[in-house]
Amino acid sequence: MKELLLWVSALAILSEAFAQTDLSGKVFVFPRESSSDHVKLIPKLKKPLQNFTLCFRAYSDLYRAYSLFSYSIQDNDNELLILKEEVGKYILHIGRTKVTFKVMDNFLSPVHICTSWESSTGIAEFWFNGKPMVRKGLGQGYSVGVQPKIVLGQEQDSYGGEFDKRQSFVGEIWDLYMWDSVLSAKNMMLVYQGYDLNPNILDWRDLNYEVQGYVAIKPLVWGLSLESAEHLEIK
Repeated sequence: MKELLLWVSALAILSEAFAQTDLSGKVFVFPRESSSDHVKLIPKLKKPLQNFTLCFRAYSDLYRAYSLFSYSIQDNDNELLILKEEVGKYILHIGRTKVTFKVMDNFLSPVHICTSWESSTGIAEFWFNGKPMVRKGLGQGYSVGVQPKIVLGQEQDSYGGEFDKRQSFVGEIWDLYMWDSVLSAKNMMLVYQGYDLNPNILDWRDLNYEVQGYVAIKPLVWGLSLESAEHLEIK
């Protein structure tokens, strides 16, 4: 009986740490600054990326720099990185190149970010709350590598590790999607409005992830309407 209870307990811990599930209406909450707490994402990816689009929503009250999406490969820890350097300033790394996007950042409000890149031209787009910023160029002819370690909540300084709490994310992330193509302007707007456009690398509605440390999965509360709240169970 004792062995059975231990097995059930271990299975429960494992299922909480590693899961593939529909996270619609849920968020990852990173409640503290740390050098360890993070979420590892497992993508559906078998070949190098010549193009991609990545979209997500985030909410934080940090003033300092922090990582929003960290994609490393064995020989480059910043293979694909989105870093908020300061209020109104976002950095996109691809390979060993980077560009800066300046936005009108309404601090203390959730943001919706979509960024895309195509290897043939090197053109990167950065859409902020449904509006396109000035397009920039980087990494023309490059291919984003495979077998990545993808991390939310931390910035990787090695392949899957060497986190620095001064770059850790504190806040909430949700509605994360990734495609191996560049979405059109119309589709960028549809994603911003909440439409499902069949992402084929990362899909919030069918996400394969592993939680490490103090990260909670909680219901989305930002933007909750009175009508939707009436259907919630009061506890």
